[in-house]
Amino acid sequence: MVDVLGFDIGGANTKAVLVRTQNGRLKDIKIDIEYFPIWKEPQRLSKVLLKLKQRLGAERLDGLGVTMTAELSDAYQTKREGVHSVIAGVKESFPDTLIHVLNTDCELESTTKAELVPLGVAAANWAATGWLVAQRIANCVIADVGSTSTSIIPVASGKVAAQGKTDLDKLICGELVYTGGLRTNVAAIVQSIPVRGGVASVASEMFALSADVHLILGHITETQYTSEPADGRGKTLREAYARLARVVCADTDMLTNQEIFEIAKYIHLRQVLQVAQGLAKVYSFIKKQSKNEVSIVVTGLGKDFIARKAAEKIGADSIIDLGTFLPKEVSMATPAFAVALMTAAKIEGETIGWTQ
Repeated sequence: MVDVLGFDIGGANTKAVLVRTQNGRLKDIKIDIEYFPIWKEPQRLSKVLLKLKQRLGAERLDGLGVTMTAELSDAYQTKREGVHSVIAGVKESFPDTLIHVLNTDCELESTTKAELVPLGVAAANWAATGWLVAQRIANCVIADVGSTSTSIIPVASGKVAAQGKTDLDKLICGELVYTGGLRTNVAAIVQSIPVRGGVASVASEMFALSADVHLILGHITETQYTSEPADGRGKTLREAYARLARVVCADTDMLTNQEIFEIAKYIHLRQVLQVAQGLAKVYSFIKKQSKNEVSIVVTGLGKDFIARKAAEKIGADSIIDLGTFLPKEVSMATPAFAVALMTAAKIEGETIGWTQ
């Protein structure tokens, strides 16, 4: 029996998945997520990792798989500094465990090599998701909508076919869209909003987040609203309405709930179109390479209310929910699950069967 812990260490959320495998088969999965804004206290990372390990009951580990996006946090001057800091935190937490770090070539490497070539492992979590899905679907585009950003990952002939390796390159080619289900500033989604027969410009302030929009529309629950509200108040529907009204410099005395609801609907539409724009570029790229049907695979927090809607907008051949093959909760932490599975496969020396 092989026990492996996979970490996806983000700037705002750290996701952990414990997998148990035996003879090439997946026997058990446990998942946990900790909201941890690393820019506030980067030195606490090791404590957060140990907390997740304890909550998952990972008493004995044969290996550890790690991927990250936290290096982009402004807690660090450069990505190099961020990668070194994250790896140092992992090593501090697991000094006696063999640690594998995922790179952008979909390979696992030692912490020593990762520290020597930090940009090779920076923001590589998309590679884990791509590697996972490529085992099941030969030609597809994956839309993974998280709390902060959306990764769009092309797969061709059973292999990850990403054009970009860094976040910068991915932003250029459409493989990264910096919009997500919880933490996106509404002012980064829209610059103007139709209101009362006119069009109001949006205040360029951190008044409301995408989480407020999706709470109002019923896409998420208060429990799923894990990020910090823009005004530091609560996460009730009433408070979300108040925050969203401020985006057009109004309040709940000036606007009715129905008017604010319509504002939320418009912002949601624009966010879907943001993702659809990147998705269309990547989808067109893969369609040109394939003679067969190309599916769009949706996963992540926003898989239903953003990724699926964007896939419908661009007229995908078919749309597949990754949850069809995985327990529903795993789709919330796909890269952590994938890097854990990659590590288990490396230890066992064979591919691990994982589909339900």
